Amino acid sequence: MKSKKVYFASIAASALLALSGCMSGVQGGGKDEDSAVVRTRAVERWNLLIAHKAEKAWDYLSPGARETQPRDAYAQEMNTRAMRWTSVTFGSQECDADTCKVSLVVGYNLDLGGLTGRVGSASPVVETWIKVKGRWYFLPEQFQPTKLGKDS
Repeated sequence: MKSKKVYFASIAASALLALSGCMSGVQGGGKDEDSAVVRTRAVERWNLLIAHKAEKAWDYLSPGARETQPRDAYAQEMNTRAMRWTSVTFGSQECDADTCKVSLVVGYNLDLGGLTGRVGSASPVVETWIKVKGRWYFLPEQFQPTKLGKDS
């Protein structure tokens, strides 16, 4: 009887350890979870831009970027561009604790007018995402610190 109690206690302890490990990943936002979140948010933001819902894509901007441009102005600028984004494909990402560089390929159409008309293509895009108060945001290039003393 005693050996059964030890056996069940051991199983219960193992289950609790496994469960606590799962919960720490959910609550703490481990590296793998952060990578998945950044990937999802980057693609979601582009899909909103493709759908001409820049007013919703504004929410993905870093808090500092949002302070400099009201939602309506951002939406107007992004939704009325001559270039029409058509697709987004995730490429890769490199992350540290609070910053990720995300590589994407963005498809687009551009109306060149005349005999050429509408031309479609795709371009690689590298974005910087930052973690602020536990949440990931897109940091536009104009808000990134310059690398002084480095050759461009």
